Amino acid sequence: MKGIVFTEFLEMVEDVFSPDVADAIIEHANLPSGGVYTAVGTYDHSEMVRLVTALSRETGTEVDDLLEVFGKYLFGRFRALYPDFFTGVDSAFGFLENVEDYIHVEVRKLYPDAELPTFDTRRLDSERLVMEYSSARPFAHLANGLIHGCLESFGETAEVDFEDLSHGEDTHTRFTLRLVDNG
Repeated sequence: MKGIVFTEFLEMVEDVFSPDVADAIIEHANLPSGGVYTAVGTYDHSEMVRLVTALSRETGTEVDDLLEVFGKYLFGRFRALYPDFFTGVDSAFGFLENVEDYIHVEVRKLYPDAELPTFDTRRLDSERLVMEYSSARPFAHLANGLIHGCLESFGETAEVDFEDLSHGEDTHTRFTLRLVDNG
């Protein structure tokens, strides 16, 4: 995984919990890297699993819930760090439909060694979108948080059905989004 995911995770822990909690989870996670990350570095995804598990123990919050909170946070950070990805996009569905064929293409230009998940997206109609997430890593709940962060970022509300297709592995999930009229 790219280091930016780790650096942003630790920033979120400091912002949402405290710098002391961030230090404690690094200490308790027994990380091969020692918890020292650079945004452009590459690290084994197991370190993120260890960090989130340590945060779960420290806070009493479920791992899946923490990954979703992080996903929402991370989407906001991506929007701030990469504003060009949002140019000309006026809806959450418009953005989500571009993840695989535009966003991930651009990410690979920035980080050629990035191992990204895949998203197969299809629009059912103006109010429904289906996304299938596939990854070698167990971060479907992180993807769910990113989707919710995207919706919030565009000021939209949707019901998001989460269907695990990987039998508890969190590596293959179908998200079905249905926009909710806020009026």
